[in-house]
This record gives sequence, C-alpha cells and structure tokens, in this order.
Amino acid sequence: MIRHLSFALLATLASTAASAQTLRIGLQDDADILDPHKSRTYVGRIVYTSLCDKLVDVTPELTFVPQLATSWSTSDDGRTLTFKLRDGVTFHDGTRLDAAAAKANLDRARSLPDSLRKSELASVESVEVVDPLTVALKLKEPDATVLAQLSDRAGMMLSPTAAAKDDFGAHPVCSGPYRFKERVQQDHITLTRYEGYWNKDEYHLDEVVFRPIPDTTVRLANLRSGDLDLVERVAPTDVQAVEGDPNLRIERVTGLGFQPIEINVGHGPQADNPLGKDKRVRQALELSIDRDAINQVVFAGLYTPGNQPFPPTSPYFDKDLPVPPRDVEKAKALLKAAGQPNPAVELEIANSTLNQQVGQIIQAMAAEAGFDVRLKVMEFAAQLDQDQSGNFQASQVGWSGRADPDGNIHQFVTCKGNLNDGRYCNPKVDELLNQARRVSDQAKRKALYDQAMATLADELPYIYLYFEPRIFALSKKVQGFKAHPDGMIRLAGVRLAG
Repeated sequence: MIRHLSFALLATLASTAASAQTLRIGLQDDADILDPHKSRTYVGRIVYTSLCDKLVDVTPELTFVPQLATSWSTSDDGRTLTFKLRDGVTFHDGTRLDAAAAKANLDRARSLPDSLRKSELASVESVEVVDPLTVALKLKEPDATVLAQLSDRAGMMLSPTAAAKDDFGAHPVCSGPYRFKERVQQDHITLTRYEGYWNKDEYHLDEVVFRPIPDTTVRLANLRSGDLDLVERVAPTDVQAVEGDPNLRIERVTGLGFQPIEINVGHGPQADNPLGKDKRVRQALELSIDRDAINQVVFAGLYTPGNQPFPPTSPYFDKDLPVPPRDVEKAKALLKAAGQPNPAVELEIANSTLNQQVGQIIQAMAAEAGFDVRLKVMEFAAQLDQDQSGNFQASQVGWSGRADPDGNIHQFVTCKGNLNDGRYCNPKVDELLNQARRVSDQAKRKALYDQAMATLADELPYIYLYFEPRIFALSKKVQGFKAHPDGMIRLAGVRLAG
C-alpha cells in the first residue's frame, strides 16, 4: 500500500511540475533599484507592472481606470481628490492595504530625501485618512495631472512595514499579482505568483523571469532557441524575419516613448564646455543631424522623427514646430559665430544595439559640421546614475512616455524637476508649465505647452530625435498577450500553451 501511495505521490508531483508555467521575458536593459519612489528606468516599470499595483491603471486607449482604487472624485474647487480603496487587498507580506497604508505611501513618495516622485506630486499639500478605505489628497491648487501621476510609480502601493527598511529596493514588497523572489544583477529578476492577490483568477503563470539582454540579436536568438518566451523592443530590421518564423509572432502598437539627447547646461563642472554654455553650439548640433536618415538606416522607417516630447498623434503636438531639416552649412555658420568651429562633445549612450547605432550615425553626421563627438558606451542604469550626478556633457536617453503631456515635459525642464539632470532653468518655462498643470481645458493647456516649446526649441536643453513604436516578439505558445501604447507588459489572461 505504501509503495502504491509513493507512486501516486510521484505521479502527482510530476503532473504539478509539468503544469507549472514560467514565462521568461527578455528586456533590453537591467532595471535599476526596485523601489518605485527612487527608480527611473523603463524596464523597471515593466517589472513593476507585475510586482506593484497602482491606485489607477491606464487602458490601451489611454484612459484611466480603477486598480487599487475603485473610484475617485474631485471637489468643486478642484483642490481635493478623494479615492475609495478596494477592500480585501493585502501586500505580499500579508499586511492590509487601507487608507493609512495609502497615506504612508503617498507621504513617502513626497518626502523621501531621494524620491524621484516629488515633482510629480508637488501640488499635494497633505494626504488625509477619511475612513479605513477612503483617502483624500489635499492640493495646494487645482492640478489636472495628479490622476495621471497616480497611474504610474507615484501611485504604486508598497508595504509600509517593508518600505521602512533600508534594503527595500533589494527586497521589494508590493501589492501586485506577483511577488519578489530573487534578483541577480545583470542576469535575472524572478517573481512568483502571489496567492493572496485580490484578482488572482486572472493570472495563470506561476513564475515570471525577466532577463536583461542589451544586444537585440542575442535577445532574438534566445527567443528563437526557446530560452525566452517574449522579448520587448525588437529591432525594426528584425520584424520581417520574425513575421516569417512559424514559431513566433509580432505584437506592436504606436507608443508614447521618445528618445532625446539631454545636454548638461548647468549641473556642475561637466556643463562648462561650449555645448553646455552656448545655445548656438546646441543649435548647430541639432542642424547636423538628419532624423529621417536615422529612422531609415537604424529603424527601417518604422519610427517617427520628432523634435518635441509630444508625438504627432497627441492633441498637444505643435504642428507649427516642424522637425528642422539637416543643414550642415548653417551648423558651421553657427559654430563660427560662437567661436567654436571644432567643439569636442562626449556623448553617453546605452550599450544596447540600437542606441549604439544611433550614436555612431550622430557621431558621423556631426563630424561633417565640425564636431568631435566621442561616444561613451555604458550600461543603462550606470548611465542614469552618471546623469543624475551631473557627470556628463550630453546623454542619449529615452523616456517611455506618459498619457498626460505633463509627464513628458515638466520634470525634465522645470528648475526643480526631479529628472532635470542637466539643470536647465528658465523661470518663464516654469511659469508656463506650472500653469498648464492648473488648467483642465485642452485648448488652453496646449497654448501654454506651445509657448514653452517655442523657448525650449530655441535654447535646446534637449535635442529630441524620434518616437518609438512598441514592438514585441513572442513565442506562439504565449496566449492572451496584448501590446499597450505605454509599453508595459500586462500579464492578466496570459497563458503558455502546452
């Protein structure tokens, strides 16, 4: 009898192992610290989508819908935003999400010394617990952007008990469908299914493994060999090959993300160079670049050249601010007028395949106008650390984009913006962008953004290059996956076929 039970037990264990589902996702970069209040990488946000639920989520149509908050309302004077919280939600350590926990999270995001969410929540004067499942944000003035901010890292809910510990970023405890298991830097981040999740029936995978692989060719080879099940940011030149592979498929959607070159104009001694000190040198660098050529050579014509942080599909896009055509002679004239015919520029670029290709093309184009561009290739998280400390002259960076326009501009160019690594500061721009936060009428907001962009296009603390589509390649075993414009990988309903 014991022998029969042993065989039965072995059969049960074998069956369980066979049915366990692990999804392996290839990322272009490694995430930085896994603390939503301190982090800034795009791939970190992809991990958070499975790890850390937010008060509000975003649909593929870019509308805001409930997640941990079931509803919200704004007072008549626009200065109180009240959220009703979902009942029965617990963090991964078993503690309860209630209004006190939500307040602790929002206060942490606003007050933590190294929080990068401060400027996103700058209009919040205080957070109040109304009742166990109701929390109210008291605003200094009406702010049309707060709801959008709470649909991202500023609205992610962390266990207050765990967040009080110094090592939270290495051992995050959140409220999403998957809980943190382990991380090996530059190799993998592993999450496991959280059985206490409030909506667990929608999640069928037992484990999710994120692997950073900067080289697009290697990333795709891992997908083809079966070592990965899904990869993000497929090289446009590989799309046709993936579509011709009977075991793979492409999912793509127009994205919100853009890629600029950020210039250090006022952050420490690295800003003390011709590019940082003279806008004519920055204007010359922009005129040396052919954005259309970059799109065709690197991106097979699938990206959208741009010179502003709002894509052509956005109602805030300024059609009166066209992409300037390449003009090498005018660039040379500007450098001559600035007394800098052959300026040297150190340009940081991430170690991914596509970024290196873009950097090399910019280097060659700028040389024709007289620039000596020296490329500094870095791991992306390390590049962001250098930028944040002001240890750069120019940095080719990316932003994954936000549904509300404020999230694509305010924190990058206002004097105290948390992501303003180059320390650009123009009180006129601050006034316009702060006013745009207080206005809900779309036409009036656009007029304010147009005015700000006119100044930014002249002073060029950023040279915007292009907008990215979101292109995913995945095994045909992956079922139920849908690409979203924000590029986040949402796993509700996703399964692996046997």
